Amino acid sequence: MFQANWTSVTDFLFLGFSEYPKAEFIIFVLCLLMYMNTLLGNIILISITILDSHLHTPMYFFLSNLSFLDIWYTSSALTPMLTNFISGRNTISFSGCASQMYFSLAMGSTECVLLSMMAYDRYVAICNPLRYPIIMNRRVCVQIAAGSWVTGCLTALVETMSVLSLSLCGNTIINHFTCEILAILKLVCEDTSMAQLVMLVISVLLLPLPMLLICFSYAFILSNILRISSTDGRSKAFSTCAAHLTVVVLFYGTALSMYLKPSAVDSQEIDKFMALVYTGLTPMLNPIIYSLRNKEVKMAVKKLLLRNPFNTILNSIFK
Repeated sequence: MFQANWTSVTDFLFLGFSEYPKAEFIIFVLCLLMYMNTLLGNIILISITILDSHLHTPMYFFLSNLSFLDIWYTSSALTPMLTNFISGRNTISFSGCASQMYFSLAMGSTECVLLSMMAYDRYVAICNPLRYPIIMNRRVCVQIAAGSWVTGCLTALVETMSVLSLSLCGNTIINHFTCEILAILKLVCEDTSMAQLVMLVISVLLLPLPMLLICFSYAFILSNILRISSTDGRSKAFSTCAAHLTVVVLFYGTALSMYLKPSAVDSQEIDKFMALVYTGLTPMLNPIIYSLRNKEVKMAVKKLLLRNPFNTILNSIFK
């Protein structure tokens, strides 16, 4: 195969899930449903957080950031796939592929940092409630959110540039449904050890370390929950923590299995389904588990619905 620079490539072809023709339509429908639910849930959460002054707290500030991030994250990965399926074309331009790779990495990396910061916020709120307003003041919250976004965007830029500097082998068929960086590396015909080292270092910084911080935070949170005298309060707190940790395990678990797995274990088909979990399923579950189950959010939704002429029907849904 001949070597080619990225600039000489005009289009890439996605294989997607063409190896499973009978299941391809089912996968499309599931992805469409996940995408629509992600948009709906996250837009609702952002809207009520802005409109209801009672939700102008650090927790909902971070959740709004997470919702905004999830909308971009899912859109960057799933929208091109859904569009291609409807149009019958499985191609993407060079600039589109490079942009998709960058935004997917940036949003995923930002979410890794943001989830760990949200766990720290919950730790301070539960384990040190008297000093919580002082520790997590508005300035600190903005700095944490900005730091998460800057970290995610800069690390994604480093990873993307490390791949774009390599030469392709003339093969423009991507065995994936998106321009995932690991799938793109398989098209490179020169030594990728430096790019892989960059990815390994960044993956270690953004996956195991934030997950350890989350585990430590929830360990302290659970130890405080055990001191709660009320059985109902304890079970409610355990239920909330279990739901949050489920999302964390889904997101970090699938990402860890992809980016930090041994080189001997390499299955592109498994990677595709893993990618569906952290680009489609987790962003859909985040607003449901983190917010829409909370009484505060339900009350805010009810207030907004009461202003609607169809409030009788809609209010019965959110009883």
